[in-house]
Parts: sequence; structure tokens; C-alpha cells
Amino acid sequence: MSTEQRPGGEPEADGPPFPDEDGAEQEAPPPRRRPPGRRLTWQQLTVLPTFLVLLLLATWLWFRQADLDTISRNALSGGQVSKALWQHVQLTVISTFFVLIIAIPLGILLTRGAMRKATPLAMTIANMGQATPAIGLLALLVIALGTGTRAALIGIIVYAVLPVLANTIAGLKANDPTLLEAARGIGMSPLGVLTRIELPLAVPLILAGVRTALVLNVGTATLATFGGGGGLGVLITTGITTQRMPVLVLGALLTIALALLVDWLALLAEVMLRPRGLEAGA
Repeated sequence: MSTEQRPGGEPEADGPPFPDEDGAEQEAPPPRRRPPGRRLTWQQLTVLPTFLVLLLLATWLWFRQADLDTISRNALSGGQVSKALWQHVQLTVISTFFVLIIAIPLGILLTRGAMRKATPLAMTIANMGQATPAIGLLALLVIALGTGTRAALIGIIVYAVLPVLANTIAGLKANDPTLLEAARGIGMSPLGVLTRIELPLAVPLILAGVRTALVLNVGTATLATFGGGGGLGVLITTGITTQRMPVLVLGALLTIALALLVDWLALLAEVMLRPRGLEAGA
């Protein structure tokens, strides 16, 4: 094997790598890949559903042995509980749908070009909508629009727009400008930059705002009963006005369970819809 002398006098081999015992060249081991990050933990999947099942089971067992008088039985009979629950779910789903189609496009628009100047005004109006007491806002809408589901839905929507709007604007503004310039530099259109770069990077913040709005909607929907909108608030107000604790407790527990269930489902959606590239260890 030919060698060369280094300045220090040590020979330096210029041939192939040293063979192993079998005469084959040793290859460098492949780099170890980090395992992909887990999207959902078993605690996220099991703890809250288990608590909800136990809560509903305890409520059912309590009602089986509770001594209900005629007024309480009349308030809970004839499918009125399931009707109130279904109305509450409808109010929550419909109001959240309109919050999304209003707040997310408006948040995108307020981060484009000259419309940025209108952002402070839009945020002030959204803050006024949430700062106004929900019952007072609903009363004003009932006076203007009359009783019914429409006034209740508008009140819930106005009350829940702020978190989604604020998080959409914050998520889009938090994007790295150099990354956006690089995307434009390779020839991507403004729409392509928005849909393929900006929105995916802003998804975690937007979903956090949606999750907050969902829980707000469940809570605010209990006030729909004062405007004739129905919902679980009917059971709560009936229990208060008739001084029947079982009716009041049932309405409150169902509202709490629905809020926790919606928050859990929103958490699952937030984790599953988050782009994989933004996950730790991905």
C-alpha cells in the first residue's frame, strides 16, 4: 500500500477503507431517524370521556332514586329533556358555523394590503360585541327582532366572533416574512402563498380560537331561553322559577357535560388537523 509522509513523519494511507474480517469494506451505519411525534396520547383519548360517562351515570342513578313531585315530573316528561338538549346542540352547531364563515374570511381580508388599516376598527367592534353582557345583548336583539331562534343565534354569533377573528389575524401575522418572500420568489401566486403557506402555518392558532368559540357558544346558548330560543336553559330557568332542585341540577349538569364534550371534540380536531410539519419530532 502506497503511503505519503505527513509533515510530522506519520504515514497516511491513500487506499480504500480498511476491510473487515471477511474482506468486505465497512460501511457507515445509516443515520438514525427520530420517531414521528405522537398526535394523541392515551390520556387525551380516555380521561375526559371516562369522566363524562361517570358524570352521566351518577346523574342517572341519582334521578332513579330521587323523589320527584308532580311539577318536576311534568317539567321532565314528554321528551322535554331530549328536545331541550337537541335545541342546544343545534344552536351551538349553527352559531359556530356562521362564526367560522364570518371570522376566518374577515381575518384573512384584514391582513391583505390596504385592508390592514381597518384591523383596529374591526377588532374594536368585535371586542365591543364580547364586552357587552350576553343577556343585555340578547334583550336588545329581542326588542329589535322579536322572540325566537333568530335573535338567539345572532346574539351567540356576535359574542363568539372575537376569539376566532383575533386568532386568525394573529396566526397570519406571525408567519415569517422571509418564508413568504421566498414563496413569492419561486413564482407562487398570492392565492397560492395564502393557501399553501400562510394558512397551514396559522392553523394551530385558528383552531385554538375555534375551540374557545365552541365552548363560549355552549355557555351562551343557555341564555337563548330568555328570547324564546329554547335549549337547556329552559330546564335551568324552570328549576329556578318553580324552585325544583332536580330540574335545575339536570339542566346544569347536561350543559356542563355538553361543554366538556364539545371541548374534547375540538381538542381532537385541533390535534388531528394540525400540519404534521409543525409537530415536535415529526
